[in-house]
Amino acid sequence: MIADCSVVCCEFSQSTLWNIDLSFMNKIEAIDLFCGAGGLTYGLGKANVKVVAGVDIDPASRFPFENNNDAKFIQQSVEKVSGKQLRALYSKDAIKLLAGCAPCQPFSTYSQGPRGKNDDQWRLLEEFSRLIDECKPELVTMENVPALLTHSVFQDFVSSLRYFSSGRRRYHVSYGLVSCEKYGLPQTRRRLVLLASKLGHIELPAPSGKTLCVKRTIGQLPSQTAGGIDADDPIHRSANMSPKNAARIRQSTPGGTWSDWDKELVAECHRRPSGRTYPSVYGRMEWDKPSPTITTQFYGFGNGRFGHPEQHRALTLREGALLQSFPKSYQFVAKDKPIRFTVVGRLIGNAVPPLLGKLIGDTIFQHVKQYR
Repeated sequence: MIADCSVVCCEFSQSTLWNIDLSFMNKIEAIDLFCGAGGLTYGLGKANVKVVAGVDIDPASRFPFENNNDAKFIQQSVEKVSGKQLRALYSKDAIKLLAGCAPCQPFSTYSQGPRGKNDDQWRLLEEFSRLIDECKPELVTMENVPALLTHSVFQDFVSSLRYFSSGRRRYHVSYGLVSCEKYGLPQTRRRLVLLASKLGHIELPAPSGKTLCVKRTIGQLPSQTAGGIDADDPIHRSANMSPKNAARIRQSTPGGTWSDWDKELVAECHRRPSGRTYPSVYGRMEWDKPSPTITTQFYGFGNGRFGHPEQHRALTLREGALLQSFPKSYQFVAKDKPIRFTVVGRLIGNAVPPLLGKLIGDTIFQHVKQYR
């Protein structure tokens, strides 16, 4: 079951199955909407779920997606994609999985200021629902931030999955909040995961509870300095630091806060009473614990608890990728192209961790096997 969930909703009835002849369906094929750099695609592939295509509007996603995955990249807004276009990508006898991890900015706790329901990105979830209606896949999955649970747009999405307007069942649906570190991801990352199937009841298994720590994940990488670049792995590079931040990280201890610094190093905004509610910035990680949630700005010391446990710098791009569970061989930029922190950081931070993708893929594979 989906464990460690403050909200879980499951459809348990297995008495009503669709008229699907599984004897002719010998493989599961997926299309990854909002595919980004390919984290979900890579994880699904490791679980024997073949991704035939990924769709994303970001041109920077093309190289990592195609270079690391045997799948076609379609640079297009989902608003312009049709279900007919997607159905043509699947093999005739495939069990179809449609994955949609819509950008989380409208729902994220990191967003600044209110966003109305008319925000363009709110409608991306509605576009995903439209494509489900048009494509008619046997399986659906979605991953997003926990805050999405509190929004009516999500409840509308779930309702449309469960039943047709006539009241007849469409999909068995389960969803809940997943603590990824309990499934082996070396970072504290809570995500909303939804699974839906026409075949019968489906949900994630309970976690093993085993966690990986920062040291086991990045402790064997070559040492690096602020602003340094590894000669053998250009992605293993660290951002420069200002003189003040260099002084701050030298006074930072693993697990400590900026309250440990000399007074003159503390930012003015943190000296105010209201600023004391932000102890999680300008911090070092701890070797024997998972990292904090990897965001799109994990390479900046002041953007969170992203200081290296020992070295006087923030995380390198490669370290962030490894903490997201990308393999060390995963390439994000072509060799003849410049590496920009803002671009690669966004690709890594926005990605579905491949380990979570494999967990979803394993669950789907076993589910289909059960109902064959």
